[in-house]
Amino acid sequence: MRRKILGALVMMLAATAARAQTPSAEELAARNIQRRAVEAVIWAMPAVNTDLMLQAMLTSTKAKVNEIVYWSKPVNWKNQTLTPNPDSIYFMSFWNVKDGPIVIEIPPAQGGSIAGNIVTAWQMPLEDAGPEGADKGQGGKYVILPPGYKGELPAGALALQSDTLSGFALLRSSLASHKDADIAKSVAYGKQIRIYPLAQAASPPPTNFTDAYDVLFDATIPYDARFYRNLDRVVQNEPWLDRDRVMIDQLKTIGIEKGKPYNPDRKTEDILAQAAREAHALLSQRYDAGFPVINPGIRWFPAAMPEMVKAAQGGYADPDVYPVDVRGVTYTLGFTGIKRIGTAQFYLMVSKDKDGQPLDGGITYRLTVPADAPVKQYWSATVYDRETHALVRNMPRASRASISDGIQKNADGSVDVFFGPKAPEGREANWVPTDPSRKFELLFRLYGPEKPLFDHGWKLPDVERIATTVGGSTK
Repeated sequence: MRRKILGALVMMLAATAARAQTPSAEELAARNIQRRAVEAVIWAMPAVNTDLMLQAMLTSTKAKVNEIVYWSKPVNWKNQTLTPNPDSIYFMSFWNVKDGPIVIEIPPAQGGSIAGNIVTAWQMPLEDAGPEGADKGQGGKYVILPPGYKGELPAGALALQSDTLSGFALLRSSLASHKDADIAKSVAYGKQIRIYPLAQAASPPPTNFTDAYDVLFDATIPYDARFYRNLDRVVQNEPWLDRDRVMIDQLKTIGIEKGKPYNPDRKTEDILAQAAREAHALLSQRYDAGFPVINPGIRWFPAAMPEMVKAAQGGYADPDVYPVDVRGVTYTLGFTGIKRIGTAQFYLMVSKDKDGQPLDGGITYRLTVPADAPVKQYWSATVYDRETHALVRNMPRASRASISDGIQKNADGSVDVFFGPKAPEGREANWVPTDPSRKFELLFRLYGPEKPLFDHGWKLPDVERIATTVGGSTK
């Protein structure tokens, strides 16, 4: 009898504990929002990245869609896009084909050249432009077509079939040096670019250009509830892609539904903010874990993982592969998609020194760029804020390049580039300042990369710590 009573008591206690552990309907709903909101950030990163840049243009400049915003000098820290190039002249056009095809006309590579990429709202590359693009330096009319377009095209047009209604073109006008004359020449060449509706191709209207230099152009990723407002705008303005239809109900859970207003209550916004922070932590952890390196034993890695490059270049056509996680990481770091990566440019990235320690703005480092860098144009090394992946705020410059004024070479043709809060004595021309209160990362660009980079005949060595700055003194 006693055993039966004890057994009954154990069963009763177990049932009570089970009931206590069962989440309430309210708790389950909150967990569901949290879980799906985390995944939404990772999945939506490239499209929200695009929308953030578009909104920055619309709110901080007078430029409009289907026009061109440009920077009349190499960008300074006020360009808060992700990992921009401060050794190039940027022209950007945010296009929209809702009312019909749009033409982007690239001039022939005579007296200048364009390294351009035309991408959808999801930053899937449609085509590259310029000498390494579809026009091969001859110039061309790239005609971006709306989804399902069946109309006729002019002879010789380079047709780009988009699966979205919007996207952008990132067009870099080549720069020979930072001298005023070369900058002016690069800007003048870039202003030969044209954008206009295909319906007006017989007599194109003038292209409007808006200068954004020295304007605070903030498109950094907000890892809070604001992220989802940008995402809602994407959902409302773009068609659902077949590969992403699984997200329709996922987003409905967090209050985002095509054709309906997005108006989360305070409690939901708090959950969304927490979810965005968790997504940020996951993406940052994946980044810190490291990408595959270009040379064994050296920490520099290509800025996009191979599976991401392959999937994007193929238009995500492989039904068995969809690298959403890797794509999410990629578009926390930068923007645009490249159809032929390794032709017009190639990017190497690092966030740790030779000893595996995070790059610290309070420490001085040296990067020795070996002689005979495998580039047709130039190389550059740029400092970015590790937290935002944008240029470090309030710094007088962000990079040194083979085209930088006064750059000093060593006797063997190599170049030492220094990164730190204070320039080593006599090496100011080769120094990039850092913020002592911030961690940072480096991006090494090769414009017109050549074979020795890819067959490993030329290797970029690790960044080495040479001094620690403490209280204004160096030791």
